[in-house]
Amino acid sequence: MPRPLDPRLVREARATAPYLVACAVSGGLAAACALAQAALLAHGIAALTVPLALAGVVAFRGLLVWGQQVAAHRSAAGVKAQLRARVLEKVVRDRPDRPSGEITALVTRGVDALDPYFAGYLPQLALSVIVPVTVLAALAVTDPRSAVIVAVTLPLIPMFGALIGLYTAGRTRRRWRSLEVLAGHFTDVVTGLPTLKAFGRARAQAAQIERITGEHRRATMGTLRIAFLSALVLEIAATLSVALVAVSIGLRLVSGSVPFETALFVLILAPEAYLPLRAAGAQFHAAQDGVAAAEKIFAALDAPGGPVRTGGSSRPAGEIRVEDVTVARRDVVGPFSFTAPAGRLTVLAGPSGLGKSSLLDVLLGFVPAASGRVLSGGEQVTPGEAWRQGVAWVPQRTFLIAGTVAENIALAVPSAPDDAVRRAAEAVGVTRFTALDAEAAALSAGQRQRVALARAVLRVDLLGTPLVLLDEPTAHLDPRTEQDVLDLLDGPLRGRTVIATTHRGALLDRADHLVHLDPRPGVPLDTAAVPV
Repeated sequence: MPRPLDPRLVREARATAPYLVACAVSGGLAAACALAQAALLAHGIAALTVPLALAGVVAFRGLLVWGQQVAAHRSAAGVKAQLRARVLEKVVRDRPDRPSGEITALVTRGVDALDPYFAGYLPQLALSVIVPVTVLAALAVTDPRSAVIVAVTLPLIPMFGALIGLYTAGRTRRRWRSLEVLAGHFTDVVTGLPTLKAFGRARAQAAQIERITGEHRRATMGTLRIAFLSALVLEIAATLSVALVAVSIGLRLVSGSVPFETALFVLILAPEAYLPLRAAGAQFHAAQDGVAAAEKIFAALDAPGGPVRTGGSSRPAGEIRVEDVTVARRDVVGPFSFTAPAGRLTVLAGPSGLGKSSLLDVLLGFVPAASGRVLSGGEQVTPGEAWRQGVAWVPQRTFLIAGTVAENIALAVPSAPDDAVRRAAEAVGVTRFTALDAEAAALSAGQRQRVALARAVLRVDLLGTPLVLLDEPTAHLDPRTEQDVLDLLDGPLRGRTVIATTHRGALLDRADHLVHLDPRPGVPLDTAAVPV
C-alpha cells in the first residue's frame, strides 16, 4: 500500500528545508486568513455591508498561495537536481547492470515525475494538518455541535483516499514498467537501426514499438480514469459532510437557538476543513507516478556495485604492469598479465571477444578487477578519478554530443583554449574534411574516430598525461588515414606510455612491445619486446 509520507523522499527534501518551512508558515497564515475571511464575510452579509478588510484578506490569501507555489517548486527543483546527480554518479561510478533505456527513463521522466510530489503533495500535506485543526478549534468555540459533525466526518476523506490509493498503486507501477519497456526498446531500435534497415526489418520494429506504445497509452488512460473517479468520490464525501453541517445549523437557525451571523460563519468555514484533505488526496494520486519512479530510483541507488575507486592522488608513472587480472562481465575474462614499458608503444593483440576492451576499462577505473592487481612504477594502484586525470583515452565507439566539432574535441579538456583545440584537430587531420564550427552530428564513423584521437592529443598537449589508452584506434579508417594516425606515435604521443588494442597489421608492425592475448591454455600472454 502506498504510504502517505515516504521517509526516503522526505530525507531527500531536507536539502531544501527552508522552502518547506516557508510552505508550512504560509499554510498557517492561510488558515488564519480562512478564519478571518469567513468571519468578515458572515458579518458583512448579516449587516448588509461590504467590509473593506475583506478585500485585503482575500488579496493576502492569494499572495500566500502564490508564495507557497513558488517555494514548493523551488524545493522540487532542488530535490530533483540532487536525485538526478546521485543516479548519474552511481551509473558512472559503478556501471550497474541495467538497460540503458531504463536508466534514461529514470533520470528524465522518472525524476521529473517527482514534481507533483514535492511541489504539490508535500505542501498540501502540511495544509491538511494545519487548516483542519485550526478550523475545528474555531468551530469548537463558535458551535460545538458542528465541530463534532466535522470531527466525525473528516476522517472519511483520507479513508476513501487510502482505499483508492491501494487500488491505483499497482496500476501505476505497471504503467511505469510499460514506460521502461518502451524506452528500452526504442533505444535499442534506434541504436540498431542501420542493421535493421540493411536486413529489411525496420518496419517490423516500427509495428513492435506501436504495440508497446499502445499498451503504455491504455495504462496511462486507465490511471487517469481512476484519478478522475477518485476526485469525484472525495468531492461527494466532502459535499455530504458539509450538507450534514448545513442541515444541523439550518434546523437550529429556524428554531432560533443559533444567531444568524454565527450560522453563516459556520457554513462558510466548514468547507475549509475538508478542502485541504480533498486537495491532498488529488495531489497524492497525481504524485503516484513520481512515487513509483522513486522506488526505481532508490532501488538503483541501493543496488550493489563496485567499490568506490578514488585512486588516491596517484597518477600513472613509469611502467604499467598487469598481474593476473580478471574482469567480471557476463562471463569472467582473463586472467591477463603483461608489462607496458614506460614511454613505449605496447600493443595488445588477440581475437575478438577475448576481453581486450574490458582490460582497458580496468586500466581506466571504469570497472574493478575481479582479481589480480595493477602496478604503476612498481606500486600497486587502484585506478580512479585521480588516476584518470593522467590518462588519455580513445574508445572503440566515439560518443559525440549535440554541438560543433570543436566543442566535441574540447570535451577532453573543458577549459581548453581555441588554439589548442585547433592544434589537436590539425594533428589528426580533422580540419581536412570539416570546419571546426560545423555540427558534429553529420560526421562518419571514420571522422568520429579522428575526433576521439584529437581528444587524446588535446589531453596530452594540455595536461601532459603520461598514459594513453587506444582501443582499436585505426578501426573505420582507410589506409592513408591509418598511416596519419600511426604518425601521431612519432609526434604528439612520442614519449608517452601507450597501450593499444588492435587487429590491424600496421599498428602491430609499429609496436615496441607486442602482447599476444590468446584464450588457449598453455599459450603465453606476454611476449618479449619487439626490437625497434
